Amino acid sequence: MINDNYAILALRIKTWGQECGFSDVRITDLDLSSQEDGLTSWLAAGYHGEMAYMATHGMKRARAAELVPGSVRAIMVRMDYLPPENPGNWRELEWERSGQAQQAVISIYARGRDYHKVLRSRLQNLAEKIATEIGPFGYRVFTDSAPVMEVALAEKSGLGWRGKHTLMLSRHAGSTFFLGEIITDLPLPIDQPESDHCGSCSACIDICPTQAIIAPFKLDARRCISYLTIELKTSIPVALRPLIGNRVYGCDDCQLCCPWNKFAQTGTQADFSVRNGLDKASMIDLFSWSEADFMHKLAGSPIRRIGYISWLRNLAVGLGNARRTLAAHDTGAIDRALQQQLTHSSELVREHVIWALQQSSEST
Repeated sequence: MINDNYAILALRIKTWGQECGFSDVRITDLDLSSQEDGLTSWLAAGYHGEMAYMATHGMKRARAAELVPGSVRAIMVRMDYLPPENPGNWRELEWERSGQAQQAVISIYARGRDYHKVLRSRLQNLAEKIATEIGPFGYRVFTDSAPVMEVALAEKSGLGWRGKHTLMLSRHAGSTFFLGEIITDLPLPIDQPESDHCGSCSACIDICPTQAIIAPFKLDARRCISYLTIELKTSIPVALRPLIGNRVYGCDDCQLCCPWNKFAQTGTQADFSVRNGLDKASMIDLFSWSEADFMHKLAGSPIRRIGYISWLRNLAVGLGNARRTLAAHDTGAIDRALQQQLTHSSELVREHVIWALQQSSEST
């Protein structure tokens, strides 16, 4: 490969990327200076909640070039994650499940293998393929694992546009995909950004159970169910608990209502197949898991990252919400499950269990 023939190399990288399992590959420069004011004001408002690393990294998140000395480009990738066994009417089935009070709703992306592991491995394979063809070059691979404004880079690369819910959207794949990147010193030609196609639609803003999308393109993470059930390590605010419903790990509501997700693509990776029946598990069954069960059954799962205590906390809230929707004579199984954890060694678990047992149809 002639060193200055980067246009041909870029085309080959895109082909190799698809061979590595990525649905789309684009290239962008690293200039995110236009994002700095927005990031500063978002952090100043405290919308990041207890995600202290956001503030610690500060403007580094908008300066990807600092991560790899001499870096000038990001090779951005998209990987679709709807399970390979996914039925065509997946959105309807998800809405139906969310209405079944005792069923556990777990975000679709988290029902299979941890995407961090999958994408990092595939990105590394792509980087090694490039090195095999052109020789050593400077790079680092990332996927939601470094102080990088990933969505901003993906938007700039042309993978799609940022929706009003702040997630990435694609005309060809909706929003059900993961992003990853190779930050590199290769001066590859860049792709053009995609224009915004949300128009006047506000479905995601209107549907959010906790009204966490406080304005188009602005999310108050402190109210987001994904934050509350995954990132938050302390007590879930009492006022928000009833709004969580049976969502025990993440929330997909803003994606389920998005018109663009009629184009969502089924993933091709077996890694994203559902494990442990997490697409049809009851909260009582999951709440009965011991810590050993949790660690064993969720090995290789992104859910394992939150730890057993947060898992029980989330399920207790879900069971409390289910208890509130049922007539008093139907709560026996839920009550027995909750009472098993009334003496748990964790004060956090006990607090949420006590709250759950206090919920009743009269409190609605």
